[in-house]
Amino acid sequence: MITLNKRVSIWASISALVLLGLVFAFWPRALAVDLEPAAMGPMILTVGDEGETRVVDVFVISAPITGRLRRIESEPGDAVDAGQTIVAEIEPVASGLLDPRTEAEAEAQLNAAISAESLAESELERAEAELKFAESELQRASELAKNGTISERDREASERAFETSRAAMGAAQANMEVRRYELARARAHLMSPSEMTSRRSDCECVNITSPVDGQVLRVHRESAGFVRAGEDLIDVGNPGRLEIVVDLLSTDAVKVTAGNDALIENWGGEGLLEARVRRVEPFGFTKVSALGIEEQRVNVVLDIVSPHEEWQTLGHGYQVDVRVVLWQADEVLKVPLTALFRNGGDWALFVSEKGKAVRRVVDVGHRTSSEAQIVSGLSQDELVVVYPGETVDDGIRIAARQ
Repeated sequence: MITLNKRVSIWASISALVLLGLVFAFWPRALAVDLEPAAMGPMILTVGDEGETRVVDVFVISAPITGRLRRIESEPGDAVDAGQTIVAEIEPVASGLLDPRTEAEAEAQLNAAISAESLAESELERAEAELKFAESELQRASELAKNGTISERDREASERAFETSRAAMGAAQANMEVRRYELARARAHLMSPSEMTSRRSDCECVNITSPVDGQVLRVHRESAGFVRAGEDLIDVGNPGRLEIVVDLLSTDAVKVTAGNDALIENWGGEGLLEARVRRVEPFGFTKVSALGIEEQRVNVVLDIVSPHEEWQTLGHGYQVDVRVVLWQADEVLKVPLTALFRNGGDWALFVSEKGKAVRRVVDVGHRTSSEAQIVSGLSQDELVVVYPGETVDDGIRIAARQ
């Protein structure tokens, strides 16, 4: 009897232990979740994208005439003074080489000019001789007229002949000058480009000066060579006057107005720079994104508000990240954006109450990429489930993940 009771006690103990093990094994455990309290704090709503700095007024200096540009010695960063600093020089273009036919015609014109000069020289000598003879005749006639040997009419005829000879002499001299110039022109037509370069002592150049005080921003054409009128040569401007342009999606640009504050990030220096929207351009354009998607973009122009000493290392064409502030507040109740989910047409989240997940419908205000403003339905310091998955449901036991 005693042995039987012992066996019953042993098997009863074993059965109780097995039953307790099964109950412990199948007892529902609390689901480990990430919890975070709803907190009061500042919140800022922004839109932004990559932007680019640029000088407010960029002056593109172009060639005023067609000619040969001398090598531009100015380099980006060099200081320039308005109306004083010569940034480029343009000299006349050298003549081209003559083809055989044109050269033969030029040589014939040269020979004709030489002959014409010889003819003009002979005519000048004849005019000089006739003038000398007319002068001596006039002197003789004047002496005879004084003695009454010849009449006054004969003396006047001698004077007229002298005046005529002197006029012929002037015409012969003028003709001689014309023939000399024609000969020089014929010889110049046959002059080679190397001879013209060697004979040119000083540069008869057109000097191009900077229109404003500032610095050289970019040199379009550095080497010497032929340029046409209107060709871009150099850009100048004042890098101390920078603006920022950022192209936003048109759906974001409609929310931006002139006067909005902005924050400049990732500009290369420490901290953030402050800026203010000056203009939202009214004209949109199509831009293809890196994924090959066509997007409608709008340029937004901003002025840098921070002191120049903080961003003086920035220059023209530098890349920055721009965030335009649409709304901001110092104290709002906010939760992580990942805690929210749609419950029909409302926003909802899970709140931890007595170790259980309780679904709570809330009114959501502004939202950023990481946070959401809670207008009503939640109190400060209440714990919310940050990443509610499919396993989290209303009434389920939860515990904070360690």
